[in-house]
Amino acid sequence: MPVPSACPVSVRPVALPRRLRYRWRMPRNRYYQGPPSDHFDGERFFNPEQPSTDRSLLDLLRWRFSGKAADWPREIAVTPARPEPRISGLRVTMVGHSTLLIQAAGLNVLTDPVWSERASPFAALGPGRAIAPGIAFDDLPSIDVVLISHCHYDHLDVATLRRLQAVHQPLMAMPLGNDAIVDAAVPGARCLAGDWWETLTLGDGLETTLTPAYHWANRWPTDVRMALWSGHFLRTPAGTVWFVGDTGYADGAAFRHVRERLGAPDLALIPIGAYEPRWFMSDQHVNPSEAVRIFNDVEARQALGIHWGTFQLTDEARDAPRLALATALSAASIPPRRFVAAVPGGVYDLDEATSC
Repeated sequence: MPVPSACPVSVRPVALPRRLRYRWRMPRNRYYQGPPSDHFDGERFFNPEQPSTDRSLLDLLRWRFSGKAADWPREIAVTPARPEPRISGLRVTMVGHSTLLIQAAGLNVLTDPVWSERASPFAALGPGRAIAPGIAFDDLPSIDVVLISHCHYDHLDVATLRRLQAVHQPLMAMPLGNDAIVDAAVPGARCLAGDWWETLTLGDGLETTLTPAYHWANRWPTDVRMALWSGHFLRTPAGTVWFVGDTGYADGAAFRHVRERLGAPDLALIPIGAYEPRWFMSDQHVNPSEAVRIFNDVEARQALGIHWGTFQLTDEARDAPRLALATALSAASIPPRRFVAAVPGGVYDLDEATSC
């Protein structure tokens, strides 16, 4: 018989035998269950021996109500690229933010693909695009592999992944825990997941080694740091490409370790945007001068500046990362052709100084 809604109901918990208590207890981490490590405490991932990236609600409100965000242009012109089906050498086309098409030795790879209008769990709320994608989705060549760095909405966009799965059925490679998110949202997705420094074989002479990053990840307030974040050091027959992912600089040790363990990349894709205010963002996003330090730490042959100018996530003006990068390169006596701020629709060939 149903209980009237006005009547309080008290339910006494039933004591389970000890062996059943463990069996029926919900896992503390909904995405990944594995042994503790130097960057996983059994429930959440963390950045070992580095400042915490966690911020309180009070910190967030202090930032958001400071009123110091720059105004971005409402419409930014873009000339979309139309990529060739396959490239024998090494070419990168900028789509926007951290989404890039890497074409290497006949293989096509996408990083953190986002074609949605917003980087948000909601269709009508959250950061919207300031500029259209640099490649129209229907103009993509056949995609073989997708690399995912972490599960923030401006990097892991399930709507785009579903579209890619329907048309291209690519292999998807990502750090631990992100595969659970993709598996649940993209039926039939072929996922490979790995830990920092683990190498994943992608086929046809292609492999990625997941590299540490100083960042964090979540989809909701309740799953903070339950899925890992990383970069990807991609080895191809045409050269090496290091997709750094999102990161702060911290003590820089992780980047020097990349150079020591994996060698200097032919091309580094380094974030340069979403960095102000520094008191809030410095432990999770590098600014352009720190991006140049990463470039020097790994002794990259060339670099593209990414993660800027598409979604207004932080306070700096839209062009500030590009201008600050030029200043930082000049201060470090690095020729600007070696580290270019990539623009949507820009096509960059290894050793080419400008976009095609």
